[in-house]
Amino acid sequence: QEQLVESGGGLVQPGGSLRLSCAASGIILSFYVMGWYRQAPGKQRELVARITSRGSAAYADSVRGRSTISRDNAKNTVYLQINSLKPEDTAVYYCNADRGPSTFWGQGTQVTVSS
Repeated sequence: QEQLVESGGGLVQPGGSLRLSCAASGIILSFYVMGWYRQAPGKQRELVARITSRGSAAYADSVRGRSTISRDNAKNTVYLQINSLKPEDTAVYYCNADRGPSTFWGQGTQVTVSS
């Protein structure tokens, strides 16, 4: 059964850092474009960062310069490092694996940035 499981969320003070992980089972992530999305209360889900199977990364303007998406194909895991966290980064963060007609989502991990 295909499954994505996110971890690494939590409560962080403004200016802090987090590394989110997305571990896959039943899916070979190296074949997929991987993305991190987030959804804040009352807002639409938005793309934060994505990385192709070849390792080419792209970022939303809101996190560019303070975020890094990476993948470890040997561990079948994708990561999102976010530094200099702001209260507006508070959201549920979701991992996505996309390969045309096949797309999978994780259950999400809560990130709360607050003092």
